[in-house]
Amino acid sequence: CGTAAEALEIVAREELSLAILDVMLPDMDGFALCQRIRENHLFPILMLTARGEDTDKITGLTLGADDYVTKPFSPLDLVARVKSYLRYNGGEGAAPEDDEIDIRGLSISQARHRCTLNGQELKLTPLEFRILWTLCQRRGSVVSSEELFESAWGEKYLDNNNTVMAHIGRLRE
Repeated sequence: CGTAAEALEIVAREELSLAILDVMLPDMDGFALCQRIRENHLFPILMLTARGEDTDKITGLTLGADDYVTKPFSPLDLVARVKSYLRYNGGEGAAPEDDEIDIRGLSISQARHRCTLNGQELKLTPLEFRILWTLCQRRGSVVSSEELFESAWGEKYLDNNNTVMAHIGRLRE
């Protein structure tokens, strides 16, 4: 779509598996668009932009983006990221139905991609869900940012960044 308005129309009309948003759109910035989409949808969102500042990345991730890719980027890297998100969201990696964890009022079902806290459903992005699932599976153990990244993103942790901590911040909220 060329504009945020067109994107919102598509999101309302279609059942999407994933969205790639540019931060710089003519009618609304991608951060606001991401936030609007997150009000009602949980499919993975990748931000694709020339704005590579850490504050921009953290803003995008805090508003609900699952990943933030800066231009210039490798097309193969983008394709690998898209495949990874699609695999984790109902593709080849779907979990068996008995994959459920209950911890003091927190119930999480990997098969149904559902999480409740004291009976109230939590709206989590696919990436937030994977991070929480990993933490629940490893409860009682220290889990490093690198381990969380590799588990949730399905790829090797290459550099020191705040991506994981931005998502942890949203989970804490």
